[in-house]
Amino acid sequence: MEEKGKLRREPITDTQLLMTITVCIFVGMYILAILIWGGGFKKPQMLFDMLNDNAYLIIISCGLTIVMITGSIDISVGGVTALVAMVGVMILNGNLTLFNGLIAALGLGEGARIAFALLMSLLIGLAFGLVQGYLIAHLEIQPFIITLAGMFFARGMITIISVDPQKGPQDLMDILQKRIEMAWLGSPNKKGVMIPARMEIGVVIALVIVVLVYLLLRRTKLGRSFYAVGGNRQSALMLGVNVRQSRFMAHLLCGLLSGIAGFVFMMHTGAGNATNATAAEMNAIASSIIGGTLLTGGVGNVIGTFFGVLTLSTIKSIVTTSGLRDPWWQSITTGAMLCFFILLQSVVLMRKNKRKK
Repeated sequence: MEEKGKLRREPITDTQLLMTITVCIFVGMYILAILIWGGGFKKPQMLFDMLNDNAYLIIISCGLTIVMITGSIDISVGGVTALVAMVGVMILNGNLTLFNGLIAALGLGEGARIAFALLMSLLIGLAFGLVQGYLIAHLEIQPFIITLAGMFFARGMITIISVDPQKGPQDLMDILQKRIEMAWLGSPNKKGVMIPARMEIGVVIALVIVVLVYLLLRRTKLGRSFYAVGGNRQSALMLGVNVRQSRFMAHLLCGLLSGIAGFVFMMHTGAGNATNATAAEMNAIASSIIGGTLLTGGVGNVIGTFFGVLTLSTIKSIVTTSGLRDPWWQSITTGAMLCFFILLQSVVLMRKNKRKK
């Protein structure tokens, strides 16, 4: 019998274990980069630059984490992000006559284009999530095939909308690209003048989404159903979980987050291009896996995914700082790190399961 007042220690879950490993590896890697390469890694702005450049990827990765937890996949997220960015820039430029007429009819100013661009971003993301989610969950078509078609469709739509790259109007982009200055995290330049650290608004949006998705997965019935479906669909059915609805909602949320990511991507780059967000879906999958999300489903955490994105970005920064600027070196190191994390996860979970027996 346990002593009175003594707290019972709960065993660590697979999700918590893999997340902890990712966080520790990122912290160790970043400290190592500071000690060996120094330079920019010593400045807080380096970390903020990684967040600024990858805010959209953090959002995409959150959506993919939800889908992967259910045991599914979505490789259309990069195409949807690029499509949303292009449509957003076209609206800001006033190149879509439908929206120009509506704005004129309502007597709204140019600032209203930002609201329309955001609304269209959400609608496009929801449309992809709705269609793909229905085909996958209710018609039981393979997720890889459906989302591959979605990726091709989104990329094709970009070239239909505009073959040439588009750049947003400077007055509106000045609003969207306004940065939050943090003087207390600044660092001196070569002349000794303190330069404040700067963070984009898109980073704030990404961090808010990470928190919201975390609460969704850990504190709601829908989030628990995602884990149940990914762990074992048959067992989830026996427990009364609506498997089809859970899979549908996972893809719907992934599509919505891809739409938001596209808007954040537009805020960061200020341009629309058919080559935008190239390989973003692969980087998002890699970040989720590095963060501890298993492709088999049932295990995953967006906090780990967040640190997975930072780990991937840190690796690329280290490679560039080392003088290996050719893009294939980044691909090689990313692939090697991904294999390392998959192997590490397998070993850790295998040892843990043996201890249970």
